Amino acid sequence: MLALARKVNESIIINNNVEVTILEIKGDQIKIGIDAPKTVPIYRKEIYSQIQDSNREAAKASGPETLTQLLK
Repeated sequence: MLALARKVNESIIINNNVEVTILEIKGDQIKIGIDAPKTVPIYRKEIYSQIQDSNREAAKASGPETLTQLLK
């Protein structure tokens, strides 16, 4: 993991097309802004984890026999 120190209104650039800016710091909370192309999905980690869990459950529910039937 790369750890960087940034102040309000300072940014980092990721992959030449995603800019993350520190907007505000209040106590133990930091407000960030993310400027990225619309094609780049951005999720809070807890939401992303829920999506991944749901996808795994859905994959278990539809076994290989179900996929074979769909492809006929």
